[in-house]
Amino acid sequence: MRTKIAKISAGLLSILILLMVPMTAYAEDTSYSYIYDYWGDVQDGPDLYSVCKVFTSSDLKLDVKMKNPQSIYCYHDYIYICDSGNNRIIELKRVGTENMEVLRTIDSFQGGTGPTTFSNPTDIAISEEGEFFIADQGNQRIVKLDKDLNYMMEFVKPVDNTLDPELAFQPKKLVIDTAGRVYCIATGINKGLVKYENDGTFSGFIGATPVDFDWTDYVWKKLATQAQRARMESFVPTEYDNLYMDKEGFIYVVTGAPEDADLKTGEADAVRKLNLMGNDILVRNGEWNIIGDLYMGNAGGYDGHSYLADVTVLDNDIYVCLDKNRGRVFGYDDQGNMVFAFGGAGNMDGYFRGPVSIEHSGYDLMILDPLDGAVTLMIPTEYGKLVYQAIDQFDQGDYTASGESWEQVIKYNGNYDLAYIGIGRSLLRQERYREAMDYFELKYDDENYSKAYKQYRKEWVEEHIVVIVIVILALFLVPMTIGKIKAIKHEIDTDEFFTRSN
Repeated sequence: MRTKIAKISAGLLSILILLMVPMTAYAEDTSYSYIYDYWGDVQDGPDLYSVCKVFTSSDLKLDVKMKNPQSIYCYHDYIYICDSGNNRIIELKRVGTENMEVLRTIDSFQGGTGPTTFSNPTDIAISEEGEFFIADQGNQRIVKLDKDLNYMMEFVKPVDNTLDPELAFQPKKLVIDTAGRVYCIATGINKGLVKYENDGTFSGFIGATPVDFDWTDYVWKKLATQAQRARMESFVPTEYDNLYMDKEGFIYVVTGAPEDADLKTGEADAVRKLNLMGNDILVRNGEWNIIGDLYMGNAGGYDGHSYLADVTVLDNDIYVCLDKNRGRVFGYDDQGNMVFAFGGAGNMDGYFRGPVSIEHSGYDLMILDPLDGAVTLMIPTEYGKLVYQAIDQFDQGDYTASGESWEQVIKYNGNYDLAYIGIGRSLLRQERYREAMDYFELKYDDENYSKAYKQYRKEWVEEHIVVIVIVILALFLVPMTIGKIKAIKHEIDTDEFFTRSN
């Protein structure tokens, strides 16, 4: 009730304000960096990231210009670009903060019984032993090479009677776990991720997207002609667009753009976090669904919602999503709160025309845009470093320092909801429940407010247990004593001995 009253009051106030001042612009008309607040309004803020450098083919001194690159991958200080249109992989090394130098281009390997060259390689992953796993899409395989580029084995089309025998195996994205198991997304396979054991054995599909089932549509499809059924939407899961495995072995997947029907019902989410069983365990305690931009007005010539084409996960569990349609980058914390949004569609540094892949090195971000044939390196600003410092301190258990860092963040940006929630969470861990409740109430964080309130109530009861017991006993004994006195008086009044005496 408290929250509902607050919402109604704030809503009425907002209406009055809107009647007095011009309406503010949507996200596409804001400054470079922003977030959405509790009410869904755009809040501009300081930049968490700035452009360090843009690396084009010329900057990298490539003999052959990049052609339709599809993926970027970091392995320690090494960076790999799948230059798909040129059937090669570019190996770079980061030198210092601002420079990358090309070490070699990889377009072939030694050994094997099939082709020893690549055909439209679309993704790469490297094990801790330095083994290469390459999605060699044109050759319909995933090839595994040792660190010296010698053939080891390959992963081919799964043997499964539910797959169309005529379907070509086209692996496009992949990850590997510490045991050498391979998980991949393949074009035309919508049963979830294709899983292989480390010996190349196909072991099933995991994490298929849920399907909304409508009995009316089902019956109609049964009665319809073959031509009519072909024009109707099938009851099939959505095919994933990209994936990333975090340090704990959980797989984050993105599904591109959400369905309009899901947007209307509020069930749209373009990101999932899969455990080993393929179950979605992503926490969604934020106020808004994880779909990128909330508004679908014109942005850089694109009129429609965000298309999350890739995701990467930082060491502090912030996952960063890349919007292919709008040229934007969205960061979310482990609770589903938006940490930042920046970018846009355009040709200037920090803007993108059709980005397809995002990767991180530490907290630095690298964004690959095939239309520009360029990699944009973005590094945290001082403000961004402060935000990450507050998050890291909390994760490390230094709750007092985390709260102090969030206080500094507020000095930079008083409209940053996450800072107030961060202070509340720090106070909660310090067992300062009453203070924590005030911060959670300020930003309408009902979930954490309830946690703080329960602990505060328990603490209050423990502190006042003696008084509470005395009051309970008093409430129990006083009526009992009065009743006993009345009973005795009644016995006296009705006893014959006392009656005769009177």
